[in-house]
Amino acid sequence: MLRRQFLQSGLAAAGGLLVVGCTDGGSSSADGSGDDADQREWWMPEEGDPHKRTWMAFGASEEVWGAELLPEVRRNLATIAQTIAQFEPVSMLVRPEEMDLARGLVGPSVELIEAPLDDLWMRDTGPVFVKGSAALAGLDFNFNGWGEKQDFDQDAGVAGLVAARAGVESLPTDLILEGGGIEVDGEGTAIITESCVLNDNRNPGWSKEDVEAELGALLGLDKIIWLPGIKGKDITDGHTDFYARFARPGVVVAGYDPDPESFDHDVTARHLEILKAATDAQGRALEVVVLDAPGTVRPEFESDDFAAGYINFYVCNGAVIAPEFGDPETDKVAKEELERLFPDRKVVQINIDGIAAGGGGIHCTTQQEPAD
Repeated sequence: MLRRQFLQSGLAAAGGLLVVGCTDGGSSSADGSGDDADQREWWMPEEGDPHKRTWMAFGASEEVWGAELLPEVRRNLATIAQTIAQFEPVSMLVRPEEMDLARGLVGPSVELIEAPLDDLWMRDTGPVFVKGSAALAGLDFNFNGWGEKQDFDQDAGVAGLVAARAGVESLPTDLILEGGGIEVDGEGTAIITESCVLNDNRNPGWSKEDVEAELGALLGLDKIIWLPGIKGKDITDGHTDFYARFARPGVVVAGYDPDPESFDHDVTARHLEILKAATDAQGRALEVVVLDAPGTVRPEFESDDFAAGYINFYVCNGAVIAPEFGDPETDKVAKEELERLFPDRKVVQINIDGIAAGGGGIHCTTQQEPAD
């Protein structure tokens, strides 16, 4: 279940001092801590609620991905976009100079929008959409390259750009985190990894209580189930969406790495213990469905960074878009379990070996915009 390793970073060469975010004294936080306190109530819908569209980014570059892997990564992005577009609209950000390339790969079913980009991870760089009593808004969580591990000057602006393009307000916060670090059930419960959100490379000085208060106001949360995650093994410091996902309120799909030699073996076992003992904001004990990582993957793109896990699926209108890795046994089990968990949706498995070789998955490349 390896994920994105520490890719090339111009920040490291330059000293890595820049932090982008709303951290000055005049910023406004949703819990009312800023000078211009926002007292409105917001909540983050569950991913399975109806979508207006999916946002993606055609942002792979040779500098980050390497010349050998880059063509396959771009083809994978096109496959993900085309597959989702069979079920709901897809809008994809593209660098101006790559517009013709993207159109040739993606085809006419996806809207392409010119935008400056550093990379392709829309789940982390895009806004987290939330609903209010009379409006939709996009939360800007001040993307800082997963703790300044990769260049992020362009991607720091993606959340605001997408919110503006979607025609919604951009909400500020002092917190620094990524959408891949948050999983919600839409009924007041979230699953979040400590290794990401409570990491000093994002939120120095923030206590768990501080984070719970802020995210409670921003996302409409009453309870956060904290998983330890693991720091420093991948570029995200252990995002939630590679470990545990809500299939629906009260039901969690969790990953387990059975390989005792993997750094994820012990941490996924601990996560299962925590989840099986947890209750949600409504007081329900969680039903935990476990999906083992595949034992084998196709050899062409196999690497130490390969993200071989089934938890990073994406739920869109009428479908679940999930990976397959060429392991006939675990691929089959994952599909059957997802079909059981999402009986009203079509489960579509696709090959994303290029993106997985860079340590990511389908969910990482997408961000849902809820329907009004």
